[in-house]
Formats: sequence, C-alpha cells, structure tokens
Amino acid sequence: MKNSQRPAGGSAVGRRDFLKVGAGAGALISMTSIGTTDETLAAQELPPWEARPKTGSRPVSIDVHTHWFPEPYTKVLAELGRPIANPDPLNFDLDVRRKWMDEHGVQMHVLTLSGAMPWQWASPELGARLAQIVNDSAIQAHTAFPDRFIAGIAMPVRDPALALKELNRVAGKPGMRAVHLPNSIEQHDYLFEPAFEPIFARCEDLGYPLLFHPLDGEPNFYSKRLVGPPSLTNWLGFTFEHSTTAAKFITSGTLDKFPKLDIVLPHAGGAFPYIAGRVEHGLYQMGAVRVKLVRPFKEYVRRFHYDYLTYYPEAFRFLVDIVGSDRIVIGTDLFAARDIQYPNAFVEQFNLPAADRDRILRGNAMRLFRLT
Repeated sequence: MKNSQRPAGGSAVGRRDFLKVGAGAGALISMTSIGTTDETLAAQELPPWEARPKTGSRPVSIDVHTHWFPEPYTKVLAELGRPIANPDPLNFDLDVRRKWMDEHGVQMHVLTLSGAMPWQWASPELGARLAQIVNDSAIQAHTAFPDRFIAGIAMPVRDPALALKELNRVAGKPGMRAVHLPNSIEQHDYLFEPAFEPIFARCEDLGYPLLFHPLDGEPNFYSKRLVGPPSLTNWLGFTFEHSTTAAKFITSGTLDKFPKLDIVLPHAGGAFPYIAGRVEHGLYQMGAVRVKLVRPFKEYVRRFHYDYLTYYPEAFRFLVDIVGSDRIVIGTDLFAARDIQYPNAFVEQFNLPAADRDRILRGNAMRLFRLT
C-alpha cells in the first residue's frame, strides 16, 4: 500500500462528511452541517463533549481509559505518607462506580492506575509490592462483577525482571486482559532498552494489549515552561508524551519486531495522528539520517488504537478518517478532568454508520481484550 492510499478496513465516512464547525476555539457543533438530530444539545448550547442522552442511556460502552485506586492500595500509600490527592468514592467504591457507569451508559471499565502511578518514586521492591496489591484487587473486582470490570496489569517497570515476574504471576488470572505502562520515567525511554523486550514478547504471546498513560509530575514533562501558571503539564505534556512514544515504537523497529503487539494510546494519541505526516516527511525527506522501515509509514499509524478524547468534533472526524473506525475506542478518563461522560451520546452526534458506531463504543475493545 502506498503512503497516499487510505488504509483498508477503515471507516466508510469520507472527507465530504466532515463536520463543518464555525471558526474559533469556542465554536459549538453546527447541527445543520453535521446532520445530527440531537436538538437537545443545540437548545442547551452545550459543547460537543457535554452531549447528554435524550433518555436513559443503556449501558453499552467499554471504557478503555478509566482510573481507579483500590482501597488496599490507598491504605498502603497513606501509611507511606503519600495519600491520594482525590478521595472521591468513585476512585475505589465499586458500588458507587457501577451506579455511575449505569447512569452514563458504560457497561465495562478497564481498570488502571492514573498518572500518579508509583513507579517513579517507589523502589523496585516496594513497586513490586504495590503492583501485587493493585493486581490482586483488580482480580477481586472482576470476580465480584465479571461483566463490569477487567484490568490492565500494573508492573514495577523500573526493574524489568521484577516487572516480568509480576506479569507472569497474574497472567491468565480472572479479569487480567492487558498491561498498563507509563510512557517514560523522568524522560527516560525505558521501553526501548533491550531489557524490556522480554515483556513485549510475553505480552504478544499472551495477546495482552499495552495501555499507556504518562506519569504526573514535573520531572516527566518536556519543559518547565509547561508548569505555568496556568499549568499546561497535562494538556500539552501528555500530548507530547504520546507522540514521542508512538514515533519511537515505529522508528526503533519495535513494531516490526513484535508484529502482533497491540498498543492503545489515550487522549486520542496526543498530537501523533495530526503530526504523523510531518514525522514521516522528516524521516524520509529531510536530514542525513534516513530510517528504513519494513512498511509504509502510514500503516504504522494504524498499528495503534486511540481513545476518542479529541473534544473538538472536527478532530474526532479527522481521527476516524486517518486511522479508521476500527482503531478507535472509548475513554472517558472517568470524572477526573470532566471529560466526555456520556460516550453513547457523544458518538451518536456524528451519525456514523451503525457498524462504525458499534466498533467505537464496544466492538474494538471486545476484540482487543478478547471478550468474545
């Protein structure tokens, strides 16, 4: 396939169907231009990410980007003098969380820690202990509610040997369907060191996708200029992290070495889908260093899955067009940043073909986590 060709298996939605939204950062969806029938959204003048269902929202979606802090884990953190910043019951109370899910049309959560993962500050030994607590709690959550919760395995990534040991300890146990990793640690690309390759090989063998999330904290961001005020560490820092991770998976040859490895990038892949063409052009057309890849660069862009947290409808349409509906999943980020809280209502605004809509809401996640 040539780089200019559209990838096979993508959405049937073409460029002529793009949303046409008024100029300006505060522009709202134009109901006429996108053909949506969501009159409630127009009447309330809500931004598109705050779309609400007209009636009760039946639990349908599989939420791939949602965080939790199980109680045994938070108890140990408190004993270590590191209490969690947000004590909201949604973080740990599964009954409260299931009620939230029912009210927001979410059938299943893929439980993972947040950017406050402890791997940055914990010693390898302490990290291994904390990972065991988190993973055992996730197994218990799935056992109690098997149709509502699965999890990404937490691992003490500072020590690849201990990380692999923990992966093997819980691999195949109830509810364990993925591996959750930070993009980097204090700007260190631990992922692409030889010592980490056995973990990729094991994940590929298990069929476990990699779920990424950047670490919080100033040492993990590219520049102190992001600190603020106002702070842009999350809003810009995370997007740079995902872009760098994706590009290095490609240019390091890691995707070629592990051709069956699935990777999910939250926050819609950061900036990567939108600057991938620039990266490709730079690699092949500029500078003395040329990277030889096995496949056309654009095919690698589709090797990743992306959640739908684009916020602007134009950006969501672009993501569908560039990677296809079969590479996009739901990611609410739960309540942390008041992100998209009604996945069904948000997606339904776009009047996508039914097959595309169903893939995004649940079908792609069912395939990724082998839920069928």
